[in-house]
Amino acid sequence: MAQKRAWQRMLSGRRLDLLDPTPMDIEIEDIAHGLAFVARWNGQTKGDYAYSVAEHSILVEEIFRRLYPAEPVKWQLAALLHDAPEYVIGDMISPVKAAVGAEYGELDERLAAAIHLRFGLPAKTPAAIKKKIKKADKVSAWLEATQIAGFSEPESDRFFGRMDPALVTGFRIRLRPPVETRAAFTARHAALMAGL
Repeated sequence: MAQKRAWQRMLSGRRLDLLDPTPMDIEIEDIAHGLAFVARWNGQTKGDYAYSVAEHSILVEEIFRRLYPAEPVKWQLAALLHDAPEYVIGDMISPVKAAVGAEYGELDERLAAAIHLRFGLPAKTPAAIKKKIKKADKVSAWLEATQIAGFSEPESDRFFGRMDPALVTGFRIRLRPPVETRAAFTARHAALMAGL
């Protein structure tokens, strides 16, 4: 019996084995392109463009820098790449992830490890850094919920935690065409890599 196909051809020409990804098959252009076309909130957001995972990732990294200005550039890069596996597995809302089960988490972890190694990060993000990135991610989710996903502030507070007004001031959700978001993501990645 033939083995099931578990790879995807990327626009770069790379052939990524989803079950056994290697750093050699990871290209930032593929990640940026994929994430720029993956909609957060299952596309249920206001505006003329879907709010992409690439745009979300740029915002999470910016929030991470505001929260933790003393953290080294490598952890800023980890914040930018925190959802990078979604360039091939998509963005699932939490209830769907729970329904799919542990296999989704395992696939995500394998892809994240290959991505991290490709860009000089440890395969597994240290727990303390992961917690800080998660905090920035929650701030981003709160902003997204209140600005473009139709949630009231009290409703967002229940789901994502009450936000310090000083923390969320000045952050506006951007909705751009995918080509612009892809370029912004790639540019931010290049700037961080230059700082390593």
